[in-house]
Amino acid sequence: MPDAPTTTVTTDADHAPFPLPPLTDQAERLIELGLPALTGIDAGELRAFAEKAAADAPPGALLAVHPDRAPASVLAPLLRLAEKPGFVVVDMEDVDAFAPQGLDLPDAPFYTVDGPDRGDHMGDWSPEEALPALTGAGRTPFVLTEGIHWLLQRPDVLERNKCFMTIGSRLRKPDGAFDARTPAIWISNGTGRDGKERKGAPKVGWCWWNNRHTWLGFASTTGRKG
Repeated sequence: MPDAPTTTVTTDADHAPFPLPPLTDQAERLIELGLPALTGIDAGELRAFAEKAAADAPPGALLAVHPDRAPASVLAPLLRLAEKPGFVVVDMEDVDAFAPQGLDLPDAPFYTVDGPDRGDHMGDWSPEEALPALTGAGRTPFVLTEGIHWLLQRPDVLERNKCFMTIGSRLRKPDGAFDARTPAIWISNGTGRDGKERKGAPKVGWCWWNNRHTWLGFASTTGRKG
């Protein structure tokens, strides 16, 4: 493997390139998408949480539903780019088994994610290289469902050649080791098993833990509150 990148870890979060709507508006967006019916969450409780959280949440906070209540397999088809629905790659049928690793999610059905950043500055880093750099900068990586929630609110966060990995989600194998697959979200080229009809659609897939991709950053946050 080539030498590790030496780029200083900085983020674009302070520049807010993708400002998020108020938390109450984000709650309405999830309700309009049909998330309560799909997951059994209570729309009234979601609205109440968003209203309460808005009182002290920093600007640009993201509203998220805990993956135990809204797993990736349910959220991914709600994604849209140019009217094309999102999908999970066929060789990731176990997508919901990718669980938070090395971080603690709030023990609550709903929570906020502060300071979301796409991690463009870490393009051409491997997940193995990016993780200690992010934690050293006081950030933690997104879990997969947080990345999907971000795109449900701001589909334009996903841009051709500027997509992202969500390395806070990992899969433990029966022997205790980590599966080398690491979740990422990008835009399908409509090739191979994706199918031509999915060209341009949001795609939940994976990349190897030790591989680098110039077009994949690493989504991260400054913290979470339940």
